[in-house]
Amino acid sequence: MRRTQSEGFTLIELMIVMTIIGILATLAIPSYVSAIKHAREAVLREDLHVMRAAIDSYTMDKQKAPESLDDLVQSGYLRSIPEDPMTHSKDSWVPDTSDAMFSLDQTEPGIDNVHSGSDETGSDGQPYSSW
Repeated sequence: MRRTQSEGFTLIELMIVMTIIGILATLAIPSYVSAIKHAREAVLREDLHVMRAAIDSYTMDKQKAPESLDDLVQSGYLRSIPEDPMTHSKDSWVPDTSDAMFSLDQTEPGIDNVHSGSDETGSDGQPYSSW
């Protein structure tokens, strides 16, 4: 008893498998995108926390606020300016300046806060630029 037909998958079987793979991918992609967004938000929160702590330490130690984020790097409070995870750029951070002078020899107001330069909205409904 020999079979003359070659064994393999039929077109119907392949179509069923491809349909199942497509359905699974449709279900998995939104979860993946959401997980990526939450991870980037966690990195943004941590970067903002570290930079704000460095600004506060610099201000307390030097009795004047830093005039730029580069001052934090040059003084050793940060190793480097982190990349904004929302804009993927180191130059997109938006520093807030204050008019308060912390010492008599300070000539310009300094940075007292920093925000993301992104205009996107976070998962909590607030824009990243207000975090």
